[in-house]
Amino acid sequence: MSSSETPPTLSQVISPKNEKIDILKKAPLVASNGVSAKPHIPSVTASAVLGESETMPVGTPIVKGYDFQSSKNEKNESPTLIDNLLKSYSTMGFQATNLSLAIEEIKAMRKWRLSDVPFQDSEDPSLKDMDIRKKIRARIFFSYTSNQISCGQREIIRYLVQNKMVDVIVTTAGGIEEDLIKCFEHTFIGDFKLNGRELRKRGINRIGNLLVPNRNYCKFEDWIEPLIGKMHDEQDIEDRKWAEKLNNLKGEHGIPEKFVWTPSKFIERLGAEIQDESSVLYWAAKNKIPVFCPALTDGSIGDMLYFHSYKRSGFILDIGEDIRRINDLAVRCHASGQVIIGGGIVKHHTCNANLMRNGANFSVYINTGQDFDGSDSGASPDEAISWGKIRIDAKPVKVTADASIVFPLIVSQTFAKDVARWQDDTKDCVCWLDS
Repeated sequence: MSSSETPPTLSQVISPKNEKIDILKKAPLVASNGVSAKPHIPSVTASAVLGESETMPVGTPIVKGYDFQSSKNEKNESPTLIDNLLKSYSTMGFQATNLSLAIEEIKAMRKWRLSDVPFQDSEDPSLKDMDIRKKIRARIFFSYTSNQISCGQREIIRYLVQNKMVDVIVTTAGGIEEDLIKCFEHTFIGDFKLNGRELRKRGINRIGNLLVPNRNYCKFEDWIEPLIGKMHDEQDIEDRKWAEKLNNLKGEHGIPEKFVWTPSKFIERLGAEIQDESSVLYWAAKNKIPVFCPALTDGSIGDMLYFHSYKRSGFILDIGEDIRRINDLAVRCHASGQVIIGGGIVKHHTCNANLMRNGANFSVYINTGQDFDGSDSGASPDEAISWGKIRIDAKPVKVTADASIVFPLIVSQTFAKDVARWQDDTKDCVCWLDS
């Protein structure tokens, strides 16, 4: 194309054509691709998963959300138009009022201190000191589905994690890998109605009105494949050490603790290895915020573990240790809050952990699920109260709306508001006093 010619638009490129569909012809495997070149992967699987993608048209918008971290108005002490608008939501009605209630609920969970509650005789005597009670805050569980990372919410979620504004994260496999993939390549703005057949022939995957070229996954898989091998090596080394300790034991000693990889340890390692400050997982690893993903194999990471198993079997991810870990985090706090975006496994896994402590004290749901079909995704907070996942005396809120619209507004009035003051108020605070 000459410099005088106008580049084709996305709609022109992804327009239906009357031609025979040939996926392998349109999206061939690239010989230089480190993963697809491996002979141990079934060829039909390699071609289906790792096919090459066409280049996006010049000027295609890149997906990116608002960056509260770079805002020059972090204190945000003076009222603005958006502040005043959102204050009016409390009396607007419908979901506007629910959004206002969600803002107040998040403010309450962030403000809570054990000093708000009178000392009970059943409590540990060490908690009687009011100065200690003022330093014990609620543990905040933050959960989101993968689409929140695929879209521009990633920048907002990264801001929360970077500034240690949440304590526990629960997400899906896509919430893990899409964060890492964006460290290598961009996701683009497309259209909800782009033709699926044409996209498939060009090696472009659609997430709503977002587009992810297949090469993004190929680059991610090139990066993670040797890392899985390295973790497998470390597992085998630890297994041998454990076997030697076991062999040298005398009868009166118990069985030594055995190292195992868990999904949360695996994810922490990915965050530590990525070395990219745009990544949610980078900051989670840096700030020691655990990330739980009970369905870690349900995506590209699962594909890579599947491919790895053909080359070398025996790599283990123990979900049993992780369920103990997240449940203990819920039990070992004096109050808990949960902010849950979306439904499915992230919603139930978080609520079920809080069931272990007879329910969360503060809860905000943001989803579009409905409860007429009995699904957990659509279940109301009141239904969660019946199970003991939310406390009887709690005032939970559900906002029925697209989270990409409402969550940035909620963050602007809560987590991103008066940041310096919040940092000062939470200095030296803990969720639990270790004995």
